Amino acid sequence: MHVVIMGSGRTGSRLAAMLDEANHDVTVIDWDIRAFRRLPNTFSGTTFMGNGVDEDILRAAGIEGADVFVATTSGDNRNVMASQIAKQVFEVPKIISRIKDPIRAEIYRDLGYDVDCRTTRGADAVLALLEPES
Repeated sequence: MHVVIMGSGRTGSRLAAMLDEANHDVTVIDWDIRAFRRLPNTFSGTTFMGNGVDEDILRAAGIEGADVFVATTSGDNRNVMASQIAKQVFEVPKIISRIKDPIRAEIYRDLGYDVDCRTTRGADAVLALLEPES
C-alpha cells in the first residue's frame, strides 16, 4: 500500500514509522525539515519538504499513485484543504484527516471523509473514566 502522510509531528511520524515497519510504501510531507527528525533512523520511506496543500508538491511527493492520504498536521484548515485536494483532484481512494474541531469533524464525516477527532475521543475517554465501574 502506498501512503502519503502530510505532517511529520508526533502522530504523522509515528504512523509513518509503523506503516514503514509493516513494509508499506510511505511518503511523509512537511514544510519544516526539522520535523523529519521525529522519524526513526530505520525509516526507509521517503521524506518530502513542502506545503501539502500545494498540488505541485503533492504531485512531486507521489500522490498520484497513493492508495491512502493522511493529513496529520496541527491545523484543521490545512488538513481539510489537503484532504479535499487529495480526494477531488487526485482521486486518492482513502482519505483520513485529523480534525480537532468536533463540529468540523462531523461535517467532514458527512462528506465521506474518515476523520480522527481527538477532541471528541478524548472527552469520551475522560467521561468513561468518571463513570463508576459496574
